[in-house]
Amino acid sequence: MKKNDYILTASKLIKEYQTGPEILRVLKGIDLKVRRGEILVVMGPSGAGKSTLLHILGTLDHPTSGTVLIDGLNPFQFTEEELAHFRNRNIGFVFQFHYLLPEFTALENVLMPRMIAGDDWKQDLDRAKNLLGEVGLAERLNHRPSQLSGGELQRVAVARALMNNPKLIFADEPTGNLDTKNSDALFDLILKLNQKYGQTFVIVTHNERFAGRANRVIHLIDGTIESEEIINPVNSR
Repeated sequence: MKKNDYILTASKLIKEYQTGPEILRVLKGIDLKVRRGEILVVMGPSGAGKSTLLHILGTLDHPTSGTVLIDGLNPFQFTEEELAHFRNRNIGFVFQFHYLLPEFTALENVLMPRMIAGDDWKQDLDRAKNLLGEVGLAERLNHRPSQLSGGELQRVAVARALMNNPKLIFADEPTGNLDTKNSDALFDLILKLNQKYGQTFVIVTHNERFAGRANRVIHLIDGTIESEEIINPVNSR
């Protein structure tokens, strides 16, 4: 595989927290490469460091030591302003809680990344509408979060994550608050969007059903990668 086929490379990632006189090491030297267009699932027990790893890879948190390269760039060498701009342009997030703004409609929430970027978001209305159509919410554009079901809220969150056409999308337990039916529907949607747009997904989940449909699964135990399974090679779909 060519070097530029890897969109993300992490090397010797260590994350420590000071807890009183003790130092808690949550990540213990993680080495990881993520292929362009891959759906990578991260699994492991609670406390294994999954969310910490995801937040560092997504540039929401800094490692204590080690490097992260996204398309060959080290985002932690940027100023905070440059990092925020880089994150907005290149990375999308979907969390267990949708974090939609309650006073805004589904359409306005999807447009939010463009508003934050300071762009003329009115030019992006068609893209936002098309994305909501892609996730099955073409008839719910003007509904506020309080008027949407749990599954619909997460689909809006996915559309929002896609709004800036990011290179990478990180999802932290995106189905944690959904029942089996809505969980399966969300996984179907992620697979469809991955195939259509070629975006790379890194997903923390406990859901074995979805793990079996990803490209690759890594198992994190006590801050280290214990094992790796290739389920569906990236170019096999």
